[in-house]
Amino acid sequence: MNNAREQSGGVLNFHGDDVAPSAPAAARFHVIPVPYEKTVSYGHGTAAGPAAILRASAQLEVFDGKSSPAEDGIFTAAPVDVSGNAEQALANIRAAVARSLENPKAIPIVLGGEHTISSAVVAAVAEKHGRIGVVHFDAHCDLRDTYDGTKWSHACVMRRIHEAGIPLFQIGTRSYCKEECDYRAENGIGFIDAEKLARVGVEAVMLPANFPEKIFISFDIDALDSAVMPATGTPCPGGLSYWDALRLVEKFTLSHKCVGCDLVEFAPIPNLHFCDFAAAQLAYGLMGCISRGR
Repeated sequence: MNNAREQSGGVLNFHGDDVAPSAPAAARFHVIPVPYEKTVSYGHGTAAGPAAILRASAQLEVFDGKSSPAEDGIFTAAPVDVSGNAEQALANIRAAVARSLENPKAIPIVLGGEHTISSAVVAAVAEKHGRIGVVHFDAHCDLRDTYDGTKWSHACVMRRIHEAGIPLFQIGTRSYCKEECDYRAENGIGFIDAEKLARVGVEAVMLPANFPEKIFISFDIDALDSAVMPATGTPCPGGLSYWDALRLVEKFTLSHKCVGCDLVEFAPIPNLHFCDFAAAQLAYGLMGCISRGR
């Protein structure tokens, strides 16, 4: 078995000993760990998610069944400093992603942490790439205005992104409040709920014709069915299978140009190693779809 290789300074490298870490300028994929956890409202543990994914990634095969995306180069950054209040932490996250994007080839692969981080990540990517759309995999809409007294809650992150003028398309949603349902309808936000997806199948799903050519994929791991992925703060039945999720990502990365993604809300459960491995394999699967896509 492989070891989770550490770079100088004690930074875990994605893929362990199988893949030598690339220099930032040479790497297509910039893995950025963000152990942010300030507003979780049910289960806890997302702060431990990035390190668990990196450790498990040492057990992955370089060949993912279709290609070897690691050959495009993987650089793993040091974890972002998320101490301090929400505004300061989000500023640090945005700055870390912006530094990554100073490298012309870089596609940020951000590992959370709770979903709140996506507002900062998407802001940095939009600043670099201009008009983008966010493809949002999640059990929840995350469209509340405030939650538990803060607008920087994980339950509000897609509201903040939409308010910044960035189009959304939501996939796999199946648990949301009336406020979110109304906001989605009033603002014409595209979506396919999990129940409908189960009926019509993956092949029937397409992004809207007017959706931006450049996309950012925000993947809350609770989009997966809770039987597949119980290691998350709010596991929810009726979600996506692993293969359906990857088939959808592959469709979107072939039809559109993916300029970044995040994988959030993974909360490892001690001794339940299959969850760590599944999260790491999903992260690498996202890289594979991007590598083979546009």
